[in-house]
Amino acid sequence: MKPDIKTRADIEKFIANFYDTVKADKTIGFIFTELVQMNWEKHIPLIVDFWETILLDHPVYKNNAMDAHFILNKKVPLQKKYFTSWLLLFNIAVDDLFEGEKATLAKTRAKSIADVMFFKMENTNQAL
Repeated sequence: MKPDIKTRADIEKFIANFYDTVKADKTIGFIFTELVQMNWEKHIPLIVDFWETILLDHPVYKNNAMDAHFILNKKVPLQKKYFTSWLLLFNIAVDDLFEGEKATLAKTRAKSIADVMFFKMENTNQAL
């Protein structure tokens, strides 16, 4: 049996695994490697803060995650296939390392986040 997510270090582990696969992904990799040219040293701790806030109830994330995605959506309309790939890769990253209540919560919240972001981006794109 795999352990459950319990600490920030656990979150760092699956987020690093996740972004390693994202960078190489044929559907969404270009967003992170070409379009945004992500500063990974800055991005990874922010994303870990985000998931630590959600999964461990430690309110360390202080930004608005939607703002960055609205800016990105102006560069390339964020389509359903991007969110589908993101969610699949996220779930695989969690499942590779963890199982249990927090792991399930991570996947459930990721699905909700992907659904809400897609809905908001789609509405923005249709308004243009």
